[in-house]
Amino acid sequence: MEITTNPIFDDVSIAYTSKSDRQLKKAYLLFSMMNKGWLVAIGKFFVKLGFALRLPISKIIYHTVYDQFCGGVTIKDSQGTIDELASHGIGTILDFSVEGAEHERGFDATMDEVLRTIDRAANDDNLPFCVFKPTGMSDSKVFEKIQDGKELNEKEQASYDRSKARIEKICQTAFDSNVRILIDAEESWLQNPVDAIVYEMMEKHNKETAIVYNTYQMYRADMLDNLKKAHKKSKEKGYFLGVKLVRGAYMEKERDRAEEMGYPNPIQISKERTDIDYNSALEFGVENIDNVYVCNGTHNQYSNYFLAYMMDKHGINPSDERVTFAQLYGMSDNISFNLADKGYNVAKYVPYGPVKSVMPYLFRRAEENTAVAGQSSREFSLIKEELQRRKEERKRS
Repeated sequence: MEITTNPIFDDVSIAYTSKSDRQLKKAYLLFSMMNKGWLVAIGKFFVKLGFALRLPISKIIYHTVYDQFCGGVTIKDSQGTIDELASHGIGTILDFSVEGAEHERGFDATMDEVLRTIDRAANDDNLPFCVFKPTGMSDSKVFEKIQDGKELNEKEQASYDRSKARIEKICQTAFDSNVRILIDAEESWLQNPVDAIVYEMMEKHNKETAIVYNTYQMYRADMLDNLKKAHKKSKEKGYFLGVKLVRGAYMEKERDRAEEMGYPNPIQISKERTDIDYNSALEFGVENIDNVYVCNGTHNQYSNYFLAYMMDKHGINPSDERVTFAQLYGMSDNISFNLADKGYNVAKYVPYGPVKSVMPYLFRRAEENTAVAGQSSREFSLIKEELQRRKEERKRS
């Protein structure tokens, strides 16, 4: 079903109501630079070089790109961002964005930090979800071997058992604290054993409501069918299906690996096909809302408007807890703030962690804004429109 307009996102005065002129001008400069792919590439090179040479660049990054996309260095440091979003009816999803743990001690440390986010979110409506990435606390090579149908040796089996125990502990803690937990997706060659654990956790913890959510990357050609199979299984076993929909995060890696290893590329043949399946998944979720909870994780304006339209069509109240709209902090405020203003459940992913440790995340945000057609241009244009609107408003007054 095609809808041709997105009027719900047109009001820039609502979109940037939380931002001062100074903050907007800084964001304007940042997105104007992200609009230039060559500048992003050069910046990435010099940041890596600066850290390698131990130059004092953390403070510069903190007050520029970090400030735009991250909440703070620690959970406590992120409180100002939580309060700011809450004042506009927007929830916070604290996302510990430190990457690169490669040993059991690092995996345990990541688990402990996720548990701290759950403890912080308990009994606080301003933090509607917590989130973690399975490979942040697991050896991805073990998951890959399981998916390939290979037998694990004793050491690998012990590693897998510890990984599963960490995930189980997080899900149990989330259940005990009545905090919903989003489990991020992995590359296709790791996803099946992750799914097996996640659905086991759903069967255990989603009997009365959706506590555990799986993530479905709709740029995979098989994902709409996977979603429908997951729904069928949830009905048969009597639990609620928690669904976070995203378009996907590993397209180049998926394509390159498929080509290198000689198997069919699992990614959709076109962006249009991805969009069709994504919106079909939204429609499927709404049509099965009696036992499906949906977190719509996208910056795509049409998909957000389509979900709002489908909710209205099916008589679902904007504040119904079974549907949440989610975007990344620092991006698409015209979507988040306008939806929240109209009473929809909206949450922002708010990454936190030490500046140097979250650089991989920040590099991806910069590259995403450069690579995604029109993303940085859209942010740039909307901020420019709001600055002009404010200038004209001051003239009139």
